[in-house]
Amino acid sequence: MRRMRMTVHGAGALLLLAALVGPGAAAAGERVAFDTSDGRFVVQLDPAKAPKTVANFLRYVRAGFYKGTIFHRVVPGFVIQGGGYTVDFKRKPTRAPIPDEADNGLKNLRGTIAMARTADPDSATSQFFINLADNRFLDRRSNTPAGAGYAVFGRVVSGMKTVERIAATPTGAGGPFPRDVPVHPVVIRSVTLLPPRGKARAH
Repeated sequence: MRRMRMTVHGAGALLLLAALVGPGAAAAGERVAFDTSDGRFVVQLDPAKAPKTVANFLRYVRAGFYKGTIFHRVVPGFVIQGGGYTVDFKRKPTRAPIPDEADNGLKNLRGTIAMARTADPDSATSQFFINLADNRFLDRRSNTPAGAGYAVFGRVVSGMKTVERIAATPTGAGGPFPRDVPVHPVVIRSVTLLPPRGKARAH
């Protein structure tokens, strides 16, 4: 497996940071369902450890931002990455970037979800990745740009077989990317907030 940086593909000039706390914050253990062209999986968020990251992610979820985006980067044994591009490789406009919370104690272990970013630690916006292995070299190592790490904010609690199915899809060049793009697009049809456990959805 080649070691690589989890960058936000095609990032332009960085925007000013925005503090993303308040109304978008989640209750502990809140879950979201990813419905994709390859199946469904569920992620449990961790707002106690990554409050700003979870609040930011939920703002995109509630706005329906991820509908029609793709997993544009698939590297078996490493990660699947998405949340920024449409099927025709148009990059979606995002909110301002958020501060890096990679020092929250959560580790880049298999099945966890974390934020992708540029070389600037405080540049994550909408793109995320799911770890396919224990990628501990992506954890916070030091308070420097090179050692800042990538902020984990939840984990897959159901549907890991779907994640593995996406990871096994054939890849090649696509759009502006020379490699690692699924030959057949893996489309995120929706990302939805699930009702708390034990509570039925209102009809």
